[in-house]
Amino acid sequence: MTQLEKARKGLITKEMKICAAEEGVDAEYIRQEIVEGTIVICRNVEHKTIKPLAIGKGLRTKVNANIGTSKDHADLNLELEKLKIAAAAGADAVMDLSTGGNLAEIRKAVMKKSSVAIGTVPIYQAAVKMLAEKKAISEMTAEDMFAVIEENGKDGVDFITVHCGVTKDSVAIVEGQGRVLGIVSRGGSMTANWMYCNNHENPLYEEYDRLLEIAHRYDMVLSLGDGLRPGAIADATDQGQLQELIILGKLAERARAAGVQVMIEGPGHVPITDIEANIKLQKKLCQGAPFYVLGPLPTDIAPGYDHITSAIGGAIAGAAGADFLCYVTPAEHLRLPTLADVREGVIAARIAAHIADIAKGVQGARERDRKMSVCRKNFDWQGQVDLSIDPERTLALLEKSKSAQDEGCTMCGEFCAIRLGKK
Repeated sequence: MTQLEKARKGLITKEMKICAAEEGVDAEYIRQEIVEGTIVICRNVEHKTIKPLAIGKGLRTKVNANIGTSKDHADLNLELEKLKIAAAAGADAVMDLSTGGNLAEIRKAVMKKSSVAIGTVPIYQAAVKMLAEKKAISEMTAEDMFAVIEENGKDGVDFITVHCGVTKDSVAIVEGQGRVLGIVSRGGSMTANWMYCNNHENPLYEEYDRLLEIAHRYDMVLSLGDGLRPGAIADATDQGQLQELIILGKLAERARAAGVQVMIEGPGHVPITDIEANIKLQKKLCQGAPFYVLGPLPTDIAPGYDHITSAIGGAIAGAAGADFLCYVTPAEHLRLPTLADVREGVIAARIAAHIADIAKGVQGARERDRKMSVCRKNFDWQGQVDLSIDPERTLALLEKSKSAQDEGCTMCGEFCAIRLGKK
């Protein structure tokens, strides 16, 4: 039985208890919300070396970091180092988005080394396999797609992105309305191209029950991907994006009926005025399913600083109800991220998640800020370091004022307002 099926029978599992203790909530609350479909627990039955991860309503906003090779940079050791850095910086989950080298080998190595939940996008492996066999991506079959998904489940992958809402109808809407940037999702683009070349419906939509069977077997969370997400704010909240979301809402319902846990992926590039509406719309159409958002990015013109752009959008999205933030690094749109990019991306997303948690009233979020303020009042420097999102950077930047006998930093020195207020 899956976590969802056990929850429906009134059973509180070991995984539910672990997640409840981690979140500071009652285990019965976790069980009830799993039944409602507003919380999922990510941990494949084959992946016993990690703690289960709960995502959803009333819980701390989680952060995902993307790693993975490309054809230009296929260095497994580098990706394993990124995995280590992402986890150390506080990422709750990591997605292996590799498209270069031996993807099965890379995934297994990542699974073995990971201390956090792992996600993948199986269609990447199916596509790379075609190219390795000197074939076009469009030559892959439904069997190829499902074989890779089965392989991911067997290897212990905790959640997979599947672009089931990219259908003939939804793609036709995108093409008919005209977009500035078209389809920007790699998986969405591969799927749309496959459908066009084969004049056939998306197998992951057409044979959705088969996908559910595989997910059920491993209690692997389905992350229903936003293959038609906007890649430019000019394309946000358009008919194609909404049509896909409507489809995903119906598919989420079918997944729950089959005992499969499901979350929904969301945009993307969205103007700041549309972010809250996008979150509320998803929650309504998808019956409160956990929402996993990329950013979102409220402007298109900040390459090199998109970790900041996404943190702004992520804080607003999280406050409005998004449950899971996918980080964006400074390298977004420019290159494969470096080790430093990965760390910066995780920290920026964690800042956004914490701001969202304060707004949502998540237990302990506001109290942490209060403790920081008390430490500042008392010039408790170590306390400030320990409470900070990034203690390493806080300590590196800290410069206590000698002129004020360490009561203040070198910004104000003996004119520190807190110091003068005490006197």
